[in-house]
Amino acid sequence: MGVKIRPRYRELANVVKSEFPEAEVSGFVGRRGSFEIEINDQLVFSKLETGGFPYEDDILGTIQKAREGKPLEKITKSRAPCVIM
Repeated sequence: MGVKIRPRYRELANVVKSEFPEAEVSGFVGRRGSFEIEINDQLVFSKLETGGFPYEDDILGTIQKAREGKPLEKITKSRAPCVIM
């Protein structure tokens, strides 16, 4: 996992586990610049498509929908990546 991605992954994994202790959260190194989230084998977020990282509330809301058996929609909002000039 890239150096910039690891803290975002850990932060999001901790938030998910605190809200949904039974959730299985795993991560792995993928394509450079990618940060993708799958829930029940369905891609619900892709940094490659949105250009940024997901909002935690959007991820938690999508997990709650999955838990309730509701259809999942792809998250299209993202926060801009940090840029230092």
